[in-house]
Formats: sequence, C-alpha cells, structure tokens
Amino acid sequence: MAQYKYQLEESDIPTQWYNVAADLPTPLPPPIHPATHQPIGPEALAPLFPMALIEQEVSSERFIDIPDEVREIYKLWRPTPLYRAHRLEKALDTPARIYYKYEGVSPAGSHKPNTAVAQAYYNKEAGVRRLTTETGAGQWGSALAMACNFFGLELKVYMVKVSYHQKPYRRVMMETWGAEVVASPTSDTHAGKAILEQDPESPGSLGIAISEASEDAATKDDTKYSLGSVLNHVLLHQTVIGQEAMKQMEMAGDYPDVVIGCVGGGSNYAGLCLPFMRDRLVGGKGTRFVAAEPEACPSITRGEYAYDFGDTAETTPLMQMHTLGHTFVPPGIHAGGLRSHGMSPIISKLCADGHMEARAYHQNGAFEAAVQFARTEGILPAPEAAHAVRAAIDEALAARESGQRSNILFNLSGHGHFDLAAYDQYLSGKLEDYAYPEEKIKEAMAGIPKV
Repeated sequence: MAQYKYQLEESDIPTQWYNVAADLPTPLPPPIHPATHQPIGPEALAPLFPMALIEQEVSSERFIDIPDEVREIYKLWRPTPLYRAHRLEKALDTPARIYYKYEGVSPAGSHKPNTAVAQAYYNKEAGVRRLTTETGAGQWGSALAMACNFFGLELKVYMVKVSYHQKPYRRVMMETWGAEVVASPTSDTHAGKAILEQDPESPGSLGIAISEASEDAATKDDTKYSLGSVLNHVLLHQTVIGQEAMKQMEMAGDYPDVVIGCVGGGSNYAGLCLPFMRDRLVGGKGTRFVAAEPEACPSITRGEYAYDFGDTAETTPLMQMHTLGHTFVPPGIHAGGLRSHGMSPIISKLCADGHMEARAYHQNGAFEAAVQFARTEGILPAPEAAHAVRAAIDEALAARESGQRSNILFNLSGHGHFDLAAYDQYLSGKLEDYAYPEEKIKEAMAGIPKV
C-alpha cells in the first residue's frame, strides 16, 4: 500500500539553523549606507534589532544553535508532516511524484511562527518591552502576535490597508493574542501621514507598512522592530523546514529533482530550499529550484537586481536585491503576503547567479491550481501557497508530456481558511487578474538609488 504521510518524531526537530551564507560561492553584497554608499556595520541596525539577531544577520557560521526555549515552543507543531500527493498525481495522470511539506499545521496556520518565536525570544532576552511590525495578508502578524504573547511582549501591527479589509479574521486572530492592529497607512507616524497627504485613498503596501513600523520602533527606547521575511536572519530561522524535509524525503526513498515555493519576500521558500541548495552548491547535485511569484508583483521576473531601500520612506539601509522600486504599490491581489517590492538578498543572489529560476503567475491560474489541489488532497491552500501549487502542477504536466518521472517537492506554506472571500470570488468568476503595467514599473524603478 502506498504511503501518503511521512512524520518525524519530536526528537527530529532540528537543533541548529542552517546559514547558506557559509556556502555561497561568492559573498552576499553587503548592506550599504544610503548617503555614503559604504558598507554599514552592525551598529547601524541596533536601533531596530537586538544584537543577537544582528549577529545572525551578518554571520558566516554554517550552523547556529537553536535555543532550548525556542525548540520547546516549536514542539507545539513541529515536526510538520510531509505528504505525497497520490490523488493529485492520479488526477494529472503524471509519472511525477509530488511531495509537499505542510506548514499550515502551526497554531497560526503558516510557516511564520518558525521565525516569530525566535525573534520574540531574542528580544525578550535583550530586555525589550514592545515590538512593532508590518503584515500583508496577516500570516506574519498572527504568528508574531502569538509569539509575543508567549514571551510577554506588547505588539503593534501595521497591516496593509487592502488586506486589513480583505481579511478581517486575521486581524481578530492578532487581537485575540493581544496585539494592537491598525490599517496602514495610518496617521500614527510621519511616514503614514506623508502617504495619506499624497493619496488619502492609498491601499497601502508592505513598503509603506515597514516604514511605519520601523519609525515607531526607532523613536521609542523600549521598542524594537521585527520583520517577517527578506532579511538573512529570518530566512535562517525558517531552515527547520528544509532540514526536516530532507529526513522525510529519505524516509520516502526519494530525492527532489525540483524544489518549489512561492515568493514574496522569500522566507518560506528559503526555509524549504536552502538545505537542499547546499547539496547543489557544495555537493554538485543537479536539483532545480523554482520560485513562484505573482504577475501583479513580479520582483524577480520583471524587476531589477539592484541596491534599493526596503521601505517606501527610505529609512532602511540599501540592500542588493531584485526590486520593483521602493515606491511600487502593487494591486490588491488576495496573495497579500507576496505583495513586496523587494526580494530577499539571498534569494535574489541565487537567482542572479543561475542557481534558481523564477516564474510569475496570475491569481486566476493560482486559484485554479489551489481548487484542484483542495479537491484531490483535501487541504485548502493559502492564496500565497497556491502559486507554489500552480508551479508544482505545471512541473507534473511537463513530466507527463515528456514521459519522464520527476520528483517534485514544494512548500505548502499555509492554509487558506481565512481566505474564503478570495475563493468565493474565484468560484463565482469575479476574480480579476492584474499584470502590472510596464510603465508603472519603470516609473517606480526610476526612483531607486544610483549606486
């Protein structure tokens, strides 16, 4: 009888995070000061982050120990299951074997608590009283609200306005765990007021929300800022996903030919793929890596690999990344967690160096795949994760056409239980596709720094 589920034991939860920076053939380009264009030191990040996280951000150590207190909380949902999608394979009539790592079993419903718990822990250890953050679809805000509750920290969440109204139950989750949630842009910060003066009806963006949350933190002595994606230390914490998946693929007697994940800032995909990427960078494995992004916010496929700000108000250091320009405001697609103008520097470099490819999908195509997945495998994917499902199905269909078996592994990074309004729009034929106009991208790109 075929096996569908591969479950590890509690003792298999990783004891260390994996840092791919140690194995990159050439170093990551350093963050630089926006005025001098010189590399910044750790002290430049001190107003926003505790020193332990700054050290992880710049570390070249291959493995970093996970604190016992963090692993104890991980045990609430880790190790997460790996499934083989037999029913989907049959429906597609493909010789491919499709595996997926399911992170939706966490209390917050996604992969985000893997880093939220770690960040809350290090801030508590540093004597921080309060955190601020941004969130798009609310997955990150929910995870950090839960983690702050565990460690007795206050939290204010600047939620992108379009998602604040699209996904009210995410806001309720955050408030249930004790967070204060506001729709960004707000009149609470100088950055928010400036945006509202320009456009009182602004739908918001992750870049705007980051500006507000970081300003809030930088102007208060007892407050630090917490970011849910993009930065190196965030991707580091997510590598528990891929380390577990490597053991589970061994249990299945397979190794992936292609590893897939959705990307907005890059954290869930990095979490799955980076441990496997090490086998490519160091071991010479020929595994392909596919990053699936939305056509409405195509930072890799249509953006530029350049130095840019991480936020709209130009308060962050400059990072080299695939970017659509820090003033870019994407349409209000339902995959709110993928509406970021800038991609993780690590993911960006791996793409630029040819170790990873990117594909962009319209939301109707992603939801079509998500519905097929739900009807065969029973799990309702989050709109973000639906992009990974779309890419995995396309790979399986390509295997059918070629007649060649392929082992496909993707990250089902969260469930879509709070995204039923989006499914309702798709099922009723009202969901619109958005391809961002090239002239709008050029307009935003004209504003990036000349480095």
